[in-house]
Amino acid sequence: MRGPAARRRTDRLPANARLPLAYRLVAERPEPAPTDPHARPPRLARLEAVLFLADEPLTARKIASAAGLANAAEARELVGRLRELYDADGTAFQVQEIAGGFQLLTRPAYRPWLVRAQRTAGELRLTAAALETLAVVAYRQPIMRADVEAVRGVGCGELLTHLMEKGLVKIVGRHESLGRPVIYGTTKKFLQVFGLGSIRDLPDYEPRRAGG
Repeated sequence: MRGPAARRRTDRLPANARLPLAYRLVAERPEPAPTDPHARPPRLARLEAVLFLADEPLTARKIASAAGLANAAEARELVGRLRELYDADGTAFQVQEIAGGFQLLTRPAYRPWLVRAQRTAGELRLTAAALETLAVVAYRQPIMRADVEAVRGVGCGELLTHLMEKGLVKIVGRHESLGRPVIYGTTKKFLQVFGLGSIRDLPDYEPRRAGG
């Protein structure tokens, strides 16, 4: 017998490849309409289950593959329907589009209670200095360490290393100047942690002028 880990991964097939026969038979089988008016149609229920199990944002294509949907367009349509259902019944959950994908999250209003219940040591905590360094990288990326230090006025080598260990900052290349120093940028995890779809979603920022 072949275990789940040995089964063929459909999310690794070429974009134009057909699903294996077993998957096609399931996808093509007529789905009975739910008798309960509050029940999810089967395809929507599968999409909801995929989002529930995912620990990171999933693209519409990955959702479609995992939930046995026709394509990414159907996945986006069902995500929209799921959002409407969550908004209508006042649930604590919401589907957010962040870091280039979709993720099932709790609404911000419930964070105080969740923090009390969780109390985990692994929660991301950053000092004020680390947050300031991260902000400089986020708004001015790609950026050299020397430029980060010029903005902050202090050495930032250890802070940049710390942010890289947290998975929030990464080396994105090398500058063309003498010595070809490395340049830094933010990661997909940074977008996920701060609930951003892309860097363009960062709040507008104007440097504070001296005496202003």
